Amino acid sequence: MILASYFECDPQNLTFAYSEQQKPTLAPPHAESGLRFNVSHSGGISLIAFTQGREVGVDVEQIRQEFDPGSLAARFFSSSEQKELASYTADQLQEAFFRCWTRKEAYIKAHGAGLSLPLQHFDVSLAPRDLTCLRATRPDASEASRWSLRDVPAGEGYAAALCVEGQSWTLKDWCCDSQQ
Repeated sequence: MILASYFECDPQNLTFAYSEQQKPTLAPPHAESGLRFNVSHSGGISLIAFTQGREVGVDVEQIRQEFDPGSLAARFFSSSEQKELASYTADQLQEAFFRCWTRKEAYIKAHGAGLSLPLQHFDVSLAPRDLTCLRATRPDASEASRWSLRDVPAGEGYAAALCVEGQSWTLKDWCCDSQQ
């Protein structure tokens, strides 16, 4: 319904196409608009992003306590991310893990490669409120400069990140609380 509102059309009139890695896009005739979107949900919330003429990726995760972030980090994070995660106290560990995870997910979704882009081939910051979250990309180091990656507010108990192609853009946020 939100996507259809951009075109002032019935949602049933929208059709979608999917990349080789299954990233959804608008199909013709709406594809020519340049509108890009991405969606993520976890727990009781959803995060949706829209851009004009720029690729976009979002991820939101409910911060959970019932697993060992160190073992998942060893499997999915780069060596520099693992080292940074190890510097956090036990009280900070889960939030730092989910900051890293959502930043990595937002980047691979924006990039469009999905999990075919190995998570160890790029580094993100784990620091809270970091405005330059994408630190390095391999093998092409210049790839990092093509993207803006940052946290977005998602509420208590959640971590969320947004990745947008390019550097000069403004975030406009809108929140819909279904309980109101």
